Amino acid sequence: MAQRLEMDPVSGRAPLVLGATSFDELTKAVAAPMERTDWRKWWVAFGVSVSLLGLLLVSVSWLVWEGIGIWGLNNPVGWGWAIVNFVFWVGIGHAGTLISAILFLFRQSWRTSINRSAEAMTIFAVMCALIFPGIHVGRIWMAYYLFPIPNQMSMWPNFRSPLLWDVFAVSTYFTVSLLFWFVGLIPDLATMRDRATTKARKIGYGIFSLGWRGSHRHWQHYEIAYLILAGLATPLVLSVHTIVSFDFAVSQLPGWHTTIFPPYFVAGAIFSGFGMVLTLLIPARVIFDLEHIITVKHLENMAKIILLTGSLVGYSYAMEFFIAWYSGNPNESFAFVNRMFGPYAWAYWIMVSCNVITPQLIWFRRVRQSPLILFILSIFVNIGMWFERFVITVTSLANDFLPSSWGYFRPTIWDLTTFLGSFGLFFTMFCLFVRFLPLVALAEVKSVQPEADPHYDPEAGGVARGDLEGATLAAPEVTHA
Repeated sequence: MAQRLEMDPVSGRAPLVLGATSFDELTKAVAAPMERTDWRKWWVAFGVSVSLLGLLLVSVSWLVWEGIGIWGLNNPVGWGWAIVNFVFWVGIGHAGTLISAILFLFRQSWRTSINRSAEAMTIFAVMCALIFPGIHVGRIWMAYYLFPIPNQMSMWPNFRSPLLWDVFAVSTYFTVSLLFWFVGLIPDLATMRDRATTKARKIGYGIFSLGWRGSHRHWQHYEIAYLILAGLATPLVLSVHTIVSFDFAVSQLPGWHTTIFPPYFVAGAIFSGFGMVLTLLIPARVIFDLEHIITVKHLENMAKIILLTGSLVGYSYAMEFFIAWYSGNPNESFAFVNRMFGPYAWAYWIMVSCNVITPQLIWFRRVRQSPLILFILSIFVNIGMWFERFVITVTSLANDFLPSSWGYFRPTIWDLTTFLGSFGLFFTMFCLFVRFLPLVALAEVKSVQPEADPHYDPEAGGVARGDLEGATLAAPEVTHA
């Protein structure tokens, strides 16, 4: 059922936090998942996630022992699920930085309730992504050749290879995202330090809060550091998946060699990233009783971004066919017609159905404001985006220039277990995150509350109407209220 949005009587907009929630009540609500001891649901989720993680360890161990022949790779399909999964997970990691950095620079206050979990999702998704290029090289113990090590053996990496560009782009993205996430955590870690009831928790949170006391100087340095990292992270949102698209675009293979890939991949990455944010947050807001903090307004705004980027992806699909036709190259034309009606047509139409047709339901307000429907749509989005990467990677390789060498890629059980195991790593890290760190950026949510406004009138129950225009939101001066 769709939920009706409550409107603020003064501003006429949907409030970011529902109900008359004080700073103290916000702190208790956000800290509750970390302070509870009888949390059976978490143990069940953690147990399932660790089981899948164990599946990943077994799969990778067997891969190292036997070699990549255990996968379904063949000639000419030399790239299979490993590269598909790599591009998929890198795309999942895009929404976190976009929510945190770009929306912060544009002063979009609605990001404050969702940016912490989206940033964490980014880090965990990039961790999953980095696994696949490493294990795809076959001889994993030689992976150090990817890095610019001292050149005694005259075996520098091939810097003309876009696969090496990925190493630098994704590792830089991971480093900046990790720093950005940690800097935003510092005030909240100090809050948990002050609320800790055991010595171990007080020491642990105390170490990572870096001596935060909430002074004016601390807030000043924090805001400068956060702004600098946001500025560094913003171009990475565009550059990382652009460079990932170069893995395909700089080749001479029909279906890959096209200039539309960089913007097309970026739009798809944001599309799939926001889909995963909805997949994680819609159940989390119910399980952890955070529906008054992560409201329907936040879900609706994310749904609108999914609609926008899904439309861009659909436009890119159509433009690919136009470019293939307009080029007059019969090989390009065959590649795209083969995707629609060839042996992998089933994968192509799953991709189109999930990525283009399904998101159009978001035009209806009832759909945008229904958490259940949005949760189902978000799952379809992620399924469709995985199939997009599969279609791009496999169809162009399976039917190359020489018909006598055409083949059909069939994944083996080890392809499947490695992919499922990557979800185990992702959800294991997310379970640990919600257990020991705040799911919501507490200090940032407080900073956009009416009580943080210098013109707030507690007797009138809000900001005076005459002070609404030009009013600025100040960060709270305490971290443990």
